[in-house]
Amino acid sequence: MKVRAEVIIIGAGFAGLSAAIYLGRAQRDVLVLDAGKSMGRWEPKVQNFLGFPEGISGQRLLQRARRQAHRARARFKRDYVTSARCKDGEFHLQSKSGSYACRRLLLATGIFHVPPDIPGVSACLGYSMFFCKDCDGVRVRRKRIAIYGWSNETAEYAIAMLAYTRCVTIVTDGRPIGWDKQHADLLKRNDVDVQVKPIQRLARDGSKLKALLLDDGTKVDAQALFTTRGDIVYNDLARNLGAELDATGQIVTDLSMRTSVKGLYAAGCVTTANCQMIIAAGQGATAAQAINRELFEETWLRKPPRQLPRGRKSLSPPPTSNIPH
Repeated sequence: MKVRAEVIIIGAGFAGLSAAIYLGRAQRDVLVLDAGKSMGRWEPKVQNFLGFPEGISGQRLLQRARRQAHRARARFKRDYVTSARCKDGEFHLQSKSGSYACRRLLLATGIFHVPPDIPGVSACLGYSMFFCKDCDGVRVRRKRIAIYGWSNETAEYAIAMLAYTRCVTIVTDGRPIGWDKQHADLLKRNDVDVQVKPIQRLARDGSKLKALLLDDGTKVDAQALFTTRGDIVYNDLARNLGAELDATGQIVTDLSMRTSVKGLYAAGCVTTANCQMIIAAGQGATAAQAINRELFEETWLRKPPRQLPRGRKSLSPPPTSNIPH
């Protein structure tokens, strides 16, 4: 039996949960389909989310947001959607366990940061191995750090990290250097060390990185590792539906988080925005308000006038909780 909802949100990270809270509070019938893969759960201590001056774990922040969405009467189901299509203004979804239909669809499917290909590095994730200089650069002030990568982005990342420390080394792990002459000159002028030999293993004390050991015996002292290996964008459903994507595979939206497909919205790291938890939450709220407004207009402002029953002088107004501010 097909499960129906006014709005379906795919993804229960910060974008999806924020949207669920807003739509639930607007008295919309909203269903969140959650595959349980939000990258927020990887972060042991979020230090740049507004309102948590002492920091909070990503997992705990997600749990709090989920409780808030439940309180707003959003429905949740653990499921993985495998395909989507749009027919007669309605979205039809197929999953591993069933099928769904909705009037509006929000994709908050996110991305996957590809970690360095080094055995044992996962133990350092969030403690001494990071994906985001904006989130964690301040945590490595005056420490020795390594940047994993081989592209122009890697070179720019290394230069940006000089704001936090002067001890920056790029490790390409055996890959040929891919940055251009301009970036090579920039690295040379700023005395950024570059090591191109494959990484044999890392030395660590629990979750604390100590050094990277290269194939030729070189020891790169490093107390933190940042990676620029790239991301996997979870855009299969957007492709199914014909939504416009940019060159990196991220979903293109307008300022209200509408995609190029009518009724389809996207929010969070799957879009072209800077991938930050608080930005994802803001985008989710933006998408939810746009969806609510669109449904309100469709229901109340675009319908032909109804015939008044005999003896009635006016129609009852729409529920005030459904009228967007």
